[in-house]
Amino acid sequence: MILDIRQKTKFNLQPIQQSFAVSFNYEIHFTNNLFSLKNPTLAQVITSDGDKKPKKVVAVVDAGLLEFCPDLLEQIANYTNFYAEVLTLASAPLLVPGGEAAKNDPNLLDQIHQLVETAGICRHSYILGIGGGAVLDLIGYAAATAHRGVRLIRIPTTVLAQNDSGIGVKNGINAFGKKNFLGTFAPPYAVINDSAFLTTLCDRDWRSGIAEAIKVALIKDPIFFNFIHENTAALVLREMDTMQMVIYRCAQLHLQHIAKAGDPFEKGSSRPLDFGHWAAHKLEQLTNYSLRHGEAVAIGIALDSTYSYLLGWLSHCEWQQILNTLSGLGFKLYVPELTDTSSLFQGLTEFREHLGGELTITLLQHIGKGIEVHEVDLSIYKQAICLIHESLCLRDSVV
Repeated sequence: MILDIRQKTKFNLQPIQQSFAVSFNYEIHFTNNLFSLKNPTLAQVITSDGDKKPKKVVAVVDAGLLEFCPDLLEQIANYTNFYAEVLTLASAPLLVPGGEAAKNDPNLLDQIHQLVETAGICRHSYILGIGGGAVLDLIGYAAATAHRGVRLIRIPTTVLAQNDSGIGVKNGINAFGKKNFLGTFAPPYAVINDSAFLTTLCDRDWRSGIAEAIKVALIKDPIFFNFIHENTAALVLREMDTMQMVIYRCAQLHLQHIAKAGDPFEKGSSRPLDFGHWAAHKLEQLTNYSLRHGEAVAIGIALDSTYSYLLGWLSHCEWQQILNTLSGLGFKLYVPELTDTSSLFQGLTEFREHLGGELTITLLQHIGKGIEVHEVDLSIYKQAICLIHESLCLRDSVV
Protein backbone atom coordinates (compact mmCIF):
# COMPACT_ATOMS: atom_id res chain seq x y z
CA MET A 1 0.00 0.00 0.00
CA ILE A 2 1.32 3.46 -0.98
CA LEU A 3 0.53 6.18 1.48
CA ASP A 4 -0.37 9.64 0.32
CA ILE A 5 1.62 11.91 2.62
CA ARG A 6 -0.92 14.65 2.01
CA GLN A 7 -3.55 12.64 3.82
CA LYS A 8 -3.94 13.13 7.53
CA THR A 9 -5.00 9.53 8.09
CA LYS A 10 -3.45 8.04 11.23
CA PHE A 11 -1.61 4.76 10.81
CA ASN A 12 0.64 2.53 12.92
CA LEU A 13 4.22 1.84 11.93
CA GLN A 14 4.75 -1.85 12.58
CA PRO A 15 8.20 -3.20 13.49
CA ILE A 16 10.32 -4.37 10.59
CA GLN A 17 11.88 -7.71 11.39
CA GLN A 18 14.90 -9.21 9.74
CA SER A 19 17.14 -12.16 10.52
CA PHE A 20 20.18 -13.57 8.79
CA ALA A 21 22.87 -16.14 9.41
CA VAL A 22 26.60 -15.70 8.90
CA SER A 23 28.87 -18.67 8.31
CA PHE A 24 32.38 -18.57 9.77
CA ASN A 25 35.07 -20.93 8.54
CA TYR A 26 38.69 -21.16 9.54
CA GLU A 27 41.30 -23.87 9.71
CA ILE A 28 43.95 -24.75 12.24
CA HIS A 29 47.15 -25.99 10.67
CA PHE A 30 49.89 -27.94 12.45
CA THR A 31 53.44 -27.61 11.25
CA ASN A 32 57.08 -27.27 12.33
CA ASN A 33 59.46 -24.41 11.54
CA LEU A 34 56.83 -22.27 9.84
CA PHE A 35 59.24 -19.67 8.50
CA SER A 36 61.61 -22.19 6.91
CA LEU A 37 61.86 -21.44 3.20
CA LYS A 38 61.01 -25.10 2.57
CA ASN A 39 57.73 -24.78 4.44
CA PRO A 40 54.94 -23.45 2.17
CA THR A 41 52.18 -23.57 4.82
CA LEU A 42 51.82 -19.82 5.35
CA ALA A 43 51.96 -19.07 1.62
CA GLN A 44 49.33 -21.74 0.96
CA VAL A 45 47.02 -20.30 3.63
CA ILE A 46 47.26 -16.85 2.10
CA THR A 47 46.51 -18.11 -1.42
CA SER A 48 43.59 -20.25 -0.22
CA ASP A 49 41.09 -17.50 -1.11
CA GLY A 50 41.83 -18.09 -4.78
CA ASP A 51 43.18 -14.60 -5.46
CA LYS A 52 46.59 -14.95 -7.08
CA LYS A 53 47.68 -11.35 -6.53
CA PRO A 54 50.36 -10.75 -3.87
CA LYS A 55 48.80 -9.77 -0.54
CA LYS A 56 50.09 -7.16 1.87
CA VAL A 57 50.97 -8.47 5.30
CA VAL A 58 52.21 -6.91 8.52
CA ALA A 59 53.49 -8.83 11.51
CA VAL A 60 52.94 -8.03 15.17
CA VAL A 61 55.37 -10.05 17.26
CA ASP A 62 55.65 -10.92 20.94
CA ALA A 63 58.95 -9.25 21.87
CA GLY A 64 59.78 -12.01 24.36
CA LEU A 65 60.26 -14.43 21.47
CA LEU A 66 63.41 -12.66 20.33
CA GLU A 67 65.25 -13.82 23.45
CA PHE A 68 64.93 -17.40 22.22
CA CYS A 69 64.52 -16.77 18.48
CA PRO A 70 66.87 -13.82 17.87
CA ASP A 71 66.69 -14.24 14.09
CA LEU A 72 62.87 -14.44 13.94
CA LEU A 73 62.44 -11.04 12.28
CA GLU A 74 65.09 -11.94 9.71
CA GLN A 75 63.30 -15.25 9.08
CA ILE A 76 60.02 -13.40 8.45
CA ALA A 77 61.71 -11.02 6.01
CA ASN A 78 63.47 -13.85 4.18
CA TYR A 79 60.25 -15.85 3.97
CA THR A 80 58.25 -12.99 2.49
CA ASN A 81 61.04 -12.30 -0.02
CA PHE A 82 61.15 -15.97 -1.04
CA TYR A 83 57.36 -16.09 -1.50
CA ALA A 84 57.12 -12.60 -2.99
CA GLU A 85 54.63 -13.73 -5.61
CA VAL A 86 52.22 -14.48 -2.76
CA LEU A 87 52.84 -11.95 -0.01
CA THR A 88 54.51 -8.60 0.52
CA LEU A 89 55.76 -7.45 3.91
CA ALA A 90 54.31 -3.94 3.97
CA SER A 91 56.19 -2.72 7.04
CA ALA A 92 58.81 -3.79 9.52
CA PRO A 93 57.30 -6.05 12.20
CA LEU A 94 55.92 -4.32 15.29
CA LEU A 95 57.18 -5.67 18.61
CA VAL A 96 54.88 -5.67 21.63
CA PRO A 97 55.57 -6.87 25.18
CA GLY A 98 54.52 -10.41 26.02
CA GLY A 99 52.34 -11.63 28.84
CA GLU A 100 49.50 -9.76 30.48
CA ALA A 101 51.35 -6.45 29.99
CA ALA A 102 50.16 -6.62 26.37
CA LYS A 103 46.56 -6.38 27.54
CA ASN A 104 47.07 -3.69 30.15
CA ASP A 105 48.52 -0.89 27.98
CA PRO A 106 45.97 0.81 25.68
CA ASN A 107 48.80 2.53 23.82
CA LEU A 108 49.70 -0.80 22.25
CA LEU A 109 46.27 -0.98 20.63
CA ASP A 110 46.87 2.47 19.14
CA GLN A 111 50.25 1.36 17.81
CA ILE A 112 48.76 -1.60 15.96
CA HIS A 113 46.00 0.56 14.49
CA GLN A 114 48.66 3.04 13.40
CA LEU A 115 50.61 0.22 11.75
CA VAL A 116 47.51 -0.86 9.82
CA GLU A 117 46.95 2.73 8.64
CA THR A 118 50.50 3.59 7.63
CA ALA A 119 51.12 0.24 5.90
CA GLY A 120 47.93 0.55 3.86
CA ILE A 121 46.44 -2.65 5.23
CA CYS A 122 42.87 -3.32 4.07
CA ARG A 123 40.30 -6.05 4.55
CA HIS A 124 42.02 -8.19 1.91
CA SER A 125 45.39 -7.82 3.61
CA TYR A 126 46.69 -9.84 6.53
CA ILE A 127 47.97 -9.27 10.03
CA LEU A 128 50.24 -12.01 11.29
CA GLY A 129 49.86 -12.24 15.06
CA ILE A 130 52.84 -14.10 16.49
CA GLY A 131 53.03 -14.73 20.22
CA GLY A 132 51.40 -16.05 23.35
CA GLY A 133 47.75 -15.89 24.28
CA ALA A 134 47.73 -12.41 25.81
CA VAL A 135 49.52 -10.92 22.81
CA LEU A 136 47.10 -12.65 20.43
CA ASP A 137 44.15 -11.30 22.42
CA LEU A 138 45.48 -7.77 21.88
CA ILE A 139 46.27 -8.30 18.20
CA GLY A 140 42.91 -9.93 17.59
CA TYR A 141 41.09 -6.97 19.12
CA ALA A 142 43.11 -4.54 17.00
CA ALA A 143 42.51 -6.56 13.82
CA ALA A 144 38.78 -6.83 14.48
CA THR A 145 38.38 -3.08 15.01
CA ALA A 146 40.57 -1.78 12.16
CA HIS A 147 38.41 -1.29 9.06
CA ARG A 148 35.75 -3.25 11.01
CA GLY A 149 37.83 -6.36 10.46
CA VAL A 150 41.20 -7.14 8.90
CA ARG A 151 42.16 -10.72 8.10
CA LEU A 152 44.10 -12.16 11.01
CA ILE A 153 46.37 -15.19 10.88
CA ARG A 154 47.20 -16.26 14.41
CA ILE A 155 50.54 -17.97 14.98
CA PRO A 156 50.40 -19.06 18.65
CA THR A 157 53.74 -19.71 20.30
CA THR A 158 52.75 -21.17 23.68
CA VAL A 159 50.95 -24.32 24.73
CA LEU A 160 48.04 -22.32 26.14
CA ALA A 161 47.65 -20.31 22.94
CA GLN A 162 47.93 -23.35 20.66
CA ASN A 163 45.33 -25.41 22.50
CA ASP A 164 42.91 -22.76 23.76
CA SER A 165 43.09 -18.98 23.55
CA GLY A 166 44.76 -18.72 20.15
CA ILE A 167 42.27 -20.98 18.38
CA GLY A 168 38.99 -19.55 19.67
CA VAL A 169 36.83 -16.63 18.61
CA LYS A 170 37.43 -14.21 21.48
CA ASN A 171 39.76 -11.21 21.58
CA GLY A 172 40.20 -8.58 24.25
CA ILE A 173 42.21 -6.33 26.50
CA ASN A 174 41.90 -5.42 30.16
CA ALA A 175 40.34 -2.16 31.32
CA PHE A 176 38.97 -0.62 34.51
CA GLY A 177 40.86 -3.20 36.52
CA LYS A 178 38.85 -6.02 34.92
CA LYS A 179 39.97 -8.89 32.74
CA ASN A 180 38.88 -8.67 29.08
CA PHE A 181 36.55 -5.73 29.70
CA LEU A 182 37.06 -4.56 26.10
CA GLY A 183 36.94 -7.07 23.30
CA THR A 184 35.28 -8.66 20.31
CA PHE A 185 34.08 -11.99 19.01
CA ALA A 186 35.92 -12.28 15.71
CA PRO A 187 37.18 -15.61 14.33
CA PRO A 188 40.64 -15.50 12.73
CA TYR A 189 41.20 -16.13 9.04
CA ALA A 190 43.37 -19.09 10.03
CA VAL A 191 45.54 -20.42 12.85
CA ILE A 192 48.94 -22.01 12.34
CA ASN A 193 50.40 -23.98 15.25
CA ASP A 194 54.18 -24.30 14.93
CA SER A 195 55.56 -26.88 17.36
CA ALA A 196 59.07 -25.45 17.05
CA PHE A 197 58.04 -22.47 19.18
CA LEU A 198 57.17 -24.79 22.07
CA THR A 199 60.83 -25.75 22.47
CA THR A 200 61.59 -22.15 23.46
CA LEU A 201 59.23 -22.15 26.45
CA CYS A 202 60.36 -22.10 30.04
CA ASP A 203 58.93 -24.84 32.24
CA ARG A 204 56.28 -22.48 33.68
CA ASP A 205 54.89 -21.63 30.25
CA TRP A 206 55.13 -25.23 29.04
CA ARG A 207 53.14 -26.34 32.10
CA SER A 208 50.72 -23.43 32.15
CA GLY A 209 48.92 -24.37 28.95
CA ILE A 210 48.19 -27.88 30.18
CA ALA A 211 45.72 -26.38 32.66
CA GLU A 212 43.39 -25.49 29.79
CA ALA A 213 43.59 -29.06 28.48
CA ILE A 214 42.68 -30.39 31.92
CA LYS A 215 39.81 -27.92 32.05
CA VAL A 216 38.18 -29.08 28.82
CA ALA A 217 38.87 -32.73 29.62
CA LEU A 218 37.17 -32.47 33.01
CA ILE A 219 33.96 -31.02 31.56
CA LYS A 220 33.81 -32.98 28.30
CA ASP A 221 36.06 -36.05 27.97
CA PRO A 222 37.01 -38.42 30.83
CA ILE A 223 39.19 -40.51 28.50
CA PHE A 224 41.22 -37.41 27.63
CA PHE A 225 41.60 -36.52 31.31
CA ASN A 226 42.81 -40.05 32.03
CA PHE A 227 45.35 -39.70 29.20
CA ILE A 228 46.73 -36.53 30.79
CA HIS A 229 46.77 -38.21 34.22
CA GLU A 230 48.63 -41.27 32.92
CA ASN A 231 51.12 -39.17 30.95
CA THR A 232 51.94 -36.64 33.67
CA ALA A 233 55.56 -37.79 33.84
CA ALA A 234 55.97 -37.56 30.07
CA LEU A 235 54.58 -34.03 30.06
CA VAL A 236 56.88 -32.98 32.91
CA LEU A 237 59.80 -34.38 30.92
CA ARG A 238 58.61 -32.30 27.95
CA GLU A 239 58.04 -35.16 25.53
CA MET A 240 56.91 -33.31 22.41
CA ASP A 241 54.82 -36.11 20.90
CA THR A 242 52.74 -36.35 24.08
CA MET A 243 52.29 -32.59 24.22
CA GLN A 244 51.24 -32.51 20.56
CA MET A 245 48.54 -35.09 21.29
CA VAL A 246 47.34 -33.00 24.25
CA ILE A 247 47.25 -29.82 22.16
CA TYR A 248 45.44 -31.49 19.27
CA ARG A 249 42.71 -33.09 21.37
CA CYS A 250 42.22 -29.96 23.45
CA ALA A 251 41.91 -27.83 20.31
CA GLN A 252 39.48 -30.35 18.83
CA LEU A 253 37.19 -30.26 21.88
CA HIS A 254 37.43 -26.48 22.10
CA LEU A 255 36.36 -25.98 18.50
CA GLN A 256 33.61 -28.59 18.72
CA HIS A 257 32.14 -26.63 21.61
CA ILE A 258 32.29 -23.33 19.71
CA ALA A 259 30.68 -24.86 16.61
CA LYS A 260 28.06 -27.11 18.17
CA ALA A 261 27.13 -25.88 21.65
CA GLY A 262 24.80 -23.24 20.22
CA ASP A 263 26.25 -20.03 21.68
CA PRO A 264 29.67 -19.29 20.10
CA PHE A 265 29.45 -15.56 20.80
CA GLU A 266 28.17 -16.00 24.36
CA LYS A 267 24.84 -14.23 23.96
CA GLY A 268 23.48 -16.12 26.96
CA SER A 269 24.83 -16.39 30.49
CA SER A 270 26.68 -19.67 30.05
CA ARG A 271 30.33 -20.19 29.24
CA PRO A 272 31.34 -23.72 30.28
CA LEU A 273 34.74 -23.40 28.62
CA ASP A 274 35.55 -20.99 31.45
CA PHE A 275 35.36 -23.73 34.08
CA GLY A 276 37.66 -22.65 36.91
CA HIS A 277 38.03 -19.18 35.45
CA TRP A 278 35.94 -17.01 37.78
CA ALA A 279 38.57 -17.45 40.49
CA ALA A 280 41.47 -17.56 38.01
CA HIS A 281 40.73 -14.14 36.55
CA LYS A 282 40.46 -12.61 40.00
CA LEU A 283 43.62 -14.29 41.28
CA GLU A 284 45.56 -12.95 38.32
CA GLN A 285 44.51 -9.45 39.29
CA LEU A 286 45.05 -9.98 43.04
CA THR A 287 48.60 -11.22 42.41
CA ASN A 288 49.32 -8.31 40.07
CA TYR A 289 49.58 -10.88 37.29
CA SER A 290 52.56 -12.61 38.83
CA LEU A 291 50.52 -15.77 38.24
CA ARG A 292 50.48 -17.00 34.66
CA HIS A 293 46.94 -17.42 33.31
CA GLY A 294 47.27 -21.20 33.24
CA GLU A 295 48.67 -21.25 36.77
CA ALA A 296 45.64 -19.29 37.97
CA VAL A 297 43.32 -21.60 36.01
CA ALA A 298 44.89 -24.63 37.74
CA ILE A 299 44.04 -23.09 41.11
CA GLY A 300 40.54 -22.24 39.90
CA ILE A 301 40.04 -25.82 38.73
CA ALA A 302 41.21 -27.14 42.09
CA LEU A 303 38.86 -24.77 43.91
CA ASP A 304 35.77 -25.57 41.82
CA SER A 305 36.56 -29.30 41.89
CA THR A 306 36.87 -29.21 45.68
CA TYR A 307 33.60 -27.31 45.94
CA SER A 308 31.98 -29.97 43.72
CA TYR A 309 33.42 -32.66 46.01
CA LEU A 310 32.02 -30.95 49.12
CA LEU A 311 28.60 -30.85 47.44
CA GLY A 312 28.80 -34.62 47.09
CA TRP A 313 29.02 -34.66 43.29
CA LEU A 314 32.63 -35.77 42.86
CA SER A 315 33.79 -38.87 44.70
CA HIS A 316 36.80 -38.64 46.99
CA CYS A 317 38.77 -40.69 44.47
CA GLU A 318 37.88 -38.36 41.59
CA TRP A 319 38.68 -35.26 43.62
CA GLN A 320 42.07 -36.65 44.65
CA GLN A 321 42.86 -37.67 41.09
CA ILE A 322 42.24 -34.11 39.90
CA LEU A 323 44.42 -32.56 42.60
CA ASN A 324 47.13 -35.19 42.16
CA THR A 325 47.25 -34.61 38.41
CA LEU A 326 47.55 -30.85 38.82
CA SER A 327 50.18 -31.18 41.55
CA GLY A 328 52.03 -33.88 39.63
CA LEU A 329 52.42 -31.50 36.70
CA GLY A 330 54.01 -28.99 39.05
CA PHE A 331 51.14 -26.57 39.66
CA LYS A 332 50.95 -24.81 43.00
CA LEU A 333 47.33 -25.02 44.05
CA TYR A 334 47.40 -22.58 46.95
CA VAL A 335 48.41 -18.92 47.08
CA PRO A 336 47.94 -16.51 50.03
CA GLU A 337 45.49 -14.42 47.99
CA LEU A 338 42.93 -17.21 48.39
CA THR A 339 42.50 -16.17 52.04
CA ASP A 340 41.32 -12.71 50.99
CA THR A 341 37.87 -14.11 50.36
CA SER A 342 36.11 -10.74 50.27
CA SER A 343 38.23 -9.78 47.25
CA LEU A 344 38.24 -13.28 45.75
CA PHE A 345 34.46 -13.61 45.82
CA GLN A 346 34.16 -10.31 44.00
CA GLY A 347 35.32 -12.42 41.07
CA LEU A 348 31.92 -14.12 41.03
CA THR A 349 30.21 -10.75 40.59
CA GLU A 350 32.60 -9.73 37.85
CA PHE A 351 32.14 -13.09 36.14
CA ARG A 352 28.37 -12.54 36.07
CA GLU A 353 28.64 -8.89 35.01
CA HIS A 354 30.90 -9.82 32.10
CA LEU A 355 27.97 -11.57 30.41
CA GLY A 356 25.05 -10.05 32.23
CA GLY A 357 22.01 -12.02 33.28
CA GLU A 358 22.19 -14.53 36.10
CA LEU A 359 25.33 -16.00 37.56
CA THR A 360 26.25 -19.16 35.65
CA ILE A 361 29.32 -21.17 36.53
CA THR A 362 30.32 -24.70 35.60
CA LEU A 363 31.05 -27.29 38.28
CA LEU A 364 31.69 -31.03 38.01
CA GLN A 365 29.10 -33.74 38.39
CA HIS A 366 31.71 -36.35 37.46
CA ILE A 367 35.05 -36.28 35.71
CA GLY A 368 34.08 -35.58 32.11
CA LYS A 369 30.67 -34.11 32.92
CA GLY A 370 30.17 -30.46 33.77
CA ILE A 371 27.03 -29.05 35.32
CA GLU A 372 25.89 -25.43 35.39
CA VAL A 373 24.73 -23.75 38.59
CA HIS A 374 23.28 -20.30 39.16
CA GLU A 375 24.01 -19.82 42.84
CA VAL A 376 26.80 -20.86 45.17
CA ASP A 377 27.33 -21.13 48.91
CA LEU A 378 30.26 -18.92 49.89
CA SER A 379 30.69 -20.74 53.20
CA ILE A 380 31.32 -23.98 51.29
CA TYR A 381 33.82 -22.21 49.05
CA LYS A 382 35.63 -21.09 52.22
CA GLN A 383 35.67 -24.73 53.34
CA ALA A 384 37.05 -25.69 49.94
CA ILE A 385 39.93 -23.23 50.31
CA CYS A 386 40.78 -24.63 53.73
CA LEU A 387 40.51 -28.20 52.47
CA ILE A 388 42.89 -27.56 49.58
CA HIS A 389 45.41 -26.01 51.96
CA GLU A 390 45.11 -28.87 54.43
CA SER A 391 45.38 -31.48 51.68
CA LEU A 392 48.51 -29.92 50.27
CA CYS A 393 50.11 -29.54 53.71
CA LEU A 394 49.39 -33.21 54.42
CA ARG A 395 50.87 -34.28 51.09
CA ASP A 396 53.99 -32.17 51.71
CA SER A 397 54.45 -33.66 55.19
CA VAL A 398 54.22 -37.20 53.76
CA VAL A 399 56.73 -36.38 51.05
